[in-house]
Amino acid sequence: MSNIPADLKYTKSHEWLKLAADGTALVGITEHAQDQLGDMVYVEVPDAGRSVKANEACAVVESVKAASDVYAPVAGDVIEGNAGLADAPESVNQDPYGSGWLLKLKVADTAAVDALMDAAAYAAFVAAEEH
Repeated sequence: MSNIPADLKYTKSHEWLKLAADGTALVGITEHAQDQLGDMVYVEVPDAGRSVKANEACAVVESVKAASDVYAPVAGDVIEGNAGLADAPESVNQDPYGSGWLLKLKVADTAAVDALMDAAAYAAFVAAEEH
């Protein structure tokens, strides 16, 4: 079973979100997702200032196997895209919950975060998907 940190929230499309006290959130793809995709060769992150809706495609990760859209877990305004991934897309594989984050959002409605899955629910979702 993949590493599923308890302090994050998760989506059914395998994104994670870490909400900070100031209402901003880091977003990335889960260890399970990067494991399924394989070695990352290119990552496209959104520009600061872009507004995204919940479940809207907002980034692209491209691996040796496939290109996949990354969806915003909640609505908000992009504060920053992880520019370091342009030169080091493998960070998504090596540290998906750390240096491999994709974007930072100013969350429009922090209550929407509560609707996302917690670690236990995500673990059960992944287990069900694999059977």
